[in-house]
Amino acid sequence: MSSTFPSTSVMAAPSAPPPRPLATQPSLPLATPWLPQSRAPRRTLGAALALGVLAEVLLDRPAWGVSFPLMVLAQVAVLVGLGGREGWQRARPNAWLLAPLLAVSGFVAVRDSPWLTALNVLTAGTLLLLVTHFWGAGRVQRLGLWGYPRVVLGTALRGMLHPPALVRDSVDLSVAKRHAPLILSFARGLLLALPVLAVFALLLSSADAAFASAMQRVWAVDVGVLLGAWVARAVGVAFSAAVAASVLGHALRRRRGREAGEAEVAPASPWLGLTEALTLILAVDALFLAFAGFQVAYLFIGDASSPAPGYSYATYARRGFFELMVVSMLTLGMVMALARWTCRESPLARTVFQVGASLMVALTLVIVASAVKRMTLYEEAFGYTRLRVFTHVFMFALGGVLAWRGVTLWWRPERFAVGAFVAALGAVLAVNVINPDALIVRLNIARVAEVPHVDDDYLYSLSADAVPELARGLASGQLTDSMGLDHIDLGEACEGASWPEWNLSRWRACRTVEAARFRVSAGGS
Repeated sequence: MSSTFPSTSVMAAPSAPPPRPLATQPSLPLATPWLPQSRAPRRTLGAALALGVLAEVLLDRPAWGVSFPLMVLAQVAVLVGLGGREGWQRARPNAWLLAPLLAVSGFVAVRDSPWLTALNVLTAGTLLLLVTHFWGAGRVQRLGLWGYPRVVLGTALRGMLHPPALVRDSVDLSVAKRHAPLILSFARGLLLALPVLAVFALLLSSADAAFASAMQRVWAVDVGVLLGAWVARAVGVAFSAAVAASVLGHALRRRRGREAGEAEVAPASPWLGLTEALTLILAVDALFLAFAGFQVAYLFIGDASSPAPGYSYATYARRGFFELMVVSMLTLGMVMALARWTCRESPLARTVFQVGASLMVALTLVIVASAVKRMTLYEEAFGYTRLRVFTHVFMFALGGVLAWRGVTLWWRPERFAVGAFVAALGAVLAVNVINPDALIVRLNIARVAEVPHVDDDYLYSLSADAVPELARGLASGQLTDSMGLDHIDLGEACEGASWPEWNLSRWRACRTVEAARFRVSAGGS
């Protein structure tokens, strides 16, 4: 009987080849779901490191000057270069943001006022974040009013994920793991060598005077200070490279889903009846009309050279100014809310609402003009300061936003946000152009004929922007020479400043002060 088991003489099937050892298999970066996917990670990481070194060279200075616009220009140039022609084609609809970005950053090398420097750096950072978000898709003008701060903050927070993502996609960490035993062995050998080298160096120094002198020079170097300086520079480079990587990585990322600015803001669902809205609008219009009548009768037509009876300048002008500013901003918010949530189904309803809201905007502009007039009275009585000049610019910007709100009630309501954004940029550029510190000196000197005393101490405490105007005031005799330009201390701006710190206002101030000192020394001799 034949066996049911297979015969042992049958040749066995060939077995599968053994798997490759793990050590020889190419390692891939581990998938990390919460980290974004980047384009050209190695090139982006290399560019970020180069920008980090450049930032350490340009910005690690006591003062910023031409270094800041050069750094911003380098960041934009690298972004354009990495994106290539295709990236620039996608970014072109929002490329107009580059004009105010370069202009505002350029004013850091023109103005010396610390207020303006802080404002310009903050504005340039905001614009750079907007450029970063809209580099690959979307339109800036499609954002709503709250979309701008949301995009800026969101870009800054999401950008923090890109440096580790670029490292993950660019660096093969398994290589370091394979060579870890060798690195540890080298570190142990170095620890063994240090005491032996110290003993031999001591003996050889005793044997030869020249060698001992050379070793003394080596030991005279403060290793702690030198090491600390290098560590500080390394940390600075790493921080700047991380910021650059955040900007580049977020701009060149692989986009997933729709983002802010890629579609128009959806209109809200109206829930407030037209009768209720018109009642509110007409009641406020009546109150504002009565107030505007008093303002026109007293401030613009009547005797506005002195405060109202029973009021001091401080009470009538300053306190009234802040209250009117609050009223103007609340009215702007109310008009925006009513335009968003009021039901207007028929053409007649839309027209009636637009007329009432436009009248409210026009009367609010009268209130803003009243606030401007009050601040002017206050300045004529007590002089001009930085805060008062900046407040003037803010009031004109607020008036521009209100006027644009009146326009968008009748045309393209969805474009109000971008108009307000442009008005804010215009205010920043305007305050740089007027040069507040120089304007303060010029206007206060012009008051000498009417006011017997000018606060010289405050004028001399202003930044280098004011020095040329101070020189003109001294030359004309309108400003007292109690201190004089030769006593102005510009620190290291004139002698020890490096070329990245070069600033137009500081350069002009240095030349003016040097000329004043030369005239004093020539007169004394």
